[in-house]
Amino acid sequence: MGLETGTLLIFLGVLPIVSFLYASVGHGGASGYLALMALFAFPNDMMKQTALLLNLFVAGISFYYYYKAGHFKLSLFVPFAIGSIPAAFLGGTLSLEPSLYKKVLGVLLLFAIARMLWKGEVKDAEVKKVKIYQGLLVGVAVGFFSGLIGIGGGIILTPLILLLHWGNMKEAAAVSALFIWVNSASGLLGQFSTGVTLEPFAAVMVLVAVVGGMAGSYLGSKKWTPQFLEYFLALVLTTASLKLLFF
Repeated sequence: MGLETGTLLIFLGVLPIVSFLYASVGHGGASGYLALMALFAFPNDMMKQTALLLNLFVAGISFYYYYKAGHFKLSLFVPFAIGSIPAAFLGGTLSLEPSLYKKVLGVLLLFAIARMLWKGEVKDAEVKKVKIYQGLLVGVAVGFFSGLIGIGGGIILTPLILLLHWGNMKEAAAVSALFIWVNSASGLLGQFSTGVTLEPFAAVMVLVAVVGGMAGSYLGSKKWTPQFLEYFLALVLTTASLKLLFF
């Protein structure tokens, strides 16, 4: 990749913190991985597929723990998934011009920052049933964008579920975790269909991210909130966003 050993070691030291925090709220962490790779000047042609690969492992682990804790709601997940899976595949076959991709990613990270810091909650008595057409439309829009940018879509879906009272925090986390997994798989398949390949270093990144993801998923599915680390991640995302947008 052309990066120095010391730089890679620092990157690998921060990576599990990112996966830990995202997994704690039911996310795979693609926006965080993309932010880190942007900060450490990774080649653009490896960022998108690598982020989706890490998503597969971390979001899969996160879903397992949230499902085991009894928070998954199938009726909430299905409409989103039906719309998102084909749309994510289509998005994965397309590519944005590098400078435009950086600007879009920079804006996307602002949503990730807001999601990481927002503590909105929905009481069970306020939960409304999502209409099929609503789920399908949201799934198509978020799925396509996810495949195009290289994210799983959780940072968009979770706030929507909470804002529209379609589920409480834990239900949103559980549904988003599986939503991220299916979108990441579909988007990655779309990229592979165009001849995209993975760098060998991606395997090392997976191993490191899984360690953080397992700890974050376990604690997040319980009652624990890592407030200090959330502020640290928000700082990392803000720095990356400013770099992508203005430098």
